[in-house]
Amino acid sequence: MGRFLPHPDDVAVELIQRPSPAIPRQRLHTIGLGGIACNWPRAWRQGTAVDLHIPSLGASARYPGYVAWCRKVENGYRIGISFTDEHALFGARMGEQACRMERYCRQHEDAAPTPEQLETLAREWVARHAGEFSHEAFVRPARD
Repeated sequence: MGRFLPHPDDVAVELIQRPSPAIPRQRLHTIGLGGIACNWPRAWRQGTAVDLHIPSLGASARYPGYVAWCRKVENGYRIGISFTDEHALFGARMGEQACRMERYCRQHEDAAPTPEQLETLAREWVARHAGEFSHEAFVRPARD
């Protein structure tokens, strides 16, 4: 199974259960391509079919996946959402880049940034971090 990118805590995310059947843990471990890790207030059962939705990116920013793992943390749970098809993986990867870029711009913006300033910040982020979101980096297990 590939690596799980941490979703920024300051960008809202929703987990919505899908009516699809759950996937057994061993099968998910075999076919999972990597995913996103996010915080959530309640636990989810491993293998549950969910859509990961990022509201700030619009209604179409919904990525179908499965709960790969669920760990208790101080203020809730850390949930790993694994993707099992390349299309969902690609969409989630692009969505996460947009979230990180948005966050970066917020951290470096003036009181009223111009579109040119935002574009410059976005290009700066891409130059520094885009490689972390390549297909190869995303599906390769992270080394501790």
